[in-house]
Amino acid sequence: MEQLDGTVLATALPTMARSFGVDPLHMSVALTSYLLSLAVLIPASGKVSDRYGSRTVFRTAIALFTVSSVLCAQAPSLSFLVAARILQGIGGAMMMPVGRLVLLRSVPKRELVKAMAWLMVPATLGPILGPPIGGLITTYLNWRWIFYINVPIGLLGIALVTRYIDEVREAERVSFDFGGIALSGLSLCCLMSGFEMVGRGVGSSNVAAALLALGLATALAYWRHALRHSHPVLDFRLMSIPTFRLSVLSGTLSRIAVGAMPFLLPMMLQIGFELSAAQSGLVTFTSASGSLFMRLTAPWFLRRLGFRRVLVWIGLTAALLLASCAAFRPSWPMPAIYAVLFLQGFFQSLQFMAYNTIAYADVPAARMSAATSFYTTFQQLSLALGIAFSASALAASVRAFGHGEPLLWDFSVAFLAVSAVSLFAPAVSLLLDQSAGAQISGHRPRGAVAKPMASAE
Repeated sequence: MEQLDGTVLATALPTMARSFGVDPLHMSVALTSYLLSLAVLIPASGKVSDRYGSRTVFRTAIALFTVSSVLCAQAPSLSFLVAARILQGIGGAMMMPVGRLVLLRSVPKRELVKAMAWLMVPATLGPILGPPIGGLITTYLNWRWIFYINVPIGLLGIALVTRYIDEVREAERVSFDFGGIALSGLSLCCLMSGFEMVGRGVGSSNVAAALLALGLATALAYWRHALRHSHPVLDFRLMSIPTFRLSVLSGTLSRIAVGAMPFLLPMMLQIGFELSAAQSGLVTFTSASGSLFMRLTAPWFLRRLGFRRVLVWIGLTAALLLASCAAFRPSWPMPAIYAVLFLQGFFQSLQFMAYNTIAYADVPAARMSAATSFYTTFQQLSLALGIAFSASALAASVRAFGHGEPLLWDFSVAFLAVSAVSLFAPAVSLLLDQSAGAQISGHRPRGAVAKPMASAE
């Protein structure tokens, strides 16, 4: 439901901009406000689940997400929509990490690759169904229906959680890090608000600079707080685990590009190619189709290549395919565009399957809840940063060339900018040991001596 909501909304942004009477570039705030809300509250999700139980938290989160979806559908203005999206993000922040946490606590590490592949199949259905559904609804009905479709999904989700998810909670209660939540939340709010103001080109540059400075200052204050607290809401001591640290750092660089794609591509197709929302949705559908096909082959790739080669060479291929989107023009044959997007979705998804799995390869079971919250927070922060960065690159190109509205060349500049950032990820991944994650991928480098299987406990 969460993935469907994001991709449906991205397809409808140009139409929604006309409905609200605002510049299409300003609609990026509808995406980043939700991601900001996620980033601020996800840090607390693991500890909330530990204290109140996974089933209770999951069920409440789905209910809140569903109710706020109705409010989004009723939005009379962009500001109202942003407020409803923030409320929706609160539900999403509690909803997203819980399913992954339940899986990580239940599955032996030697089965983690296969289990993660199955876990990500339902999440992939959202991006596959989202663009065509969003395009059809926006073109033939009304964009408000893209939020109403969450109601039956949410009700079904509540019923399934009640039936199948156990009430798992920690027996020992630890002190709740309210100070850490306040500092991390303030830091993330200021940083993302500053990025958003820069990206949209609105507001005073002095205010944006002040927000970014305050965000960095409170981030430093949180860092010092986390070193002293026994159970901080975001535990940076997890970064001492090499595989976890590399997945966070390299994955952040890659996810900036992923966050930009749902914002740039539909807008490029509708403004630059003059396609309808329905036609645009059918094109962007292709990338998600490649992602779904990857799920069937991920264990084979990781077993044959290992995590290091996948993150370096597959990551490099995904970045170059993303950069090739800058060359898209209406004169291109549509099968060629479909082929590039399918391959880009395939390799990019394989890259993230590796990130999401290697991150937990060496995390002790007792720290899995903290690791899930930490990783998911930076995952969502990087996606939000991707939207802000791509919107900023697009707006900068428009201003530099003196266009009244974005042209195809401006979208090309934005695609190349986010691709340049993602190219740093394979370089960072070179630091990963060749045998890293071998106990869960089954890969054996040449000359390596087999090690005993690590326990999941």
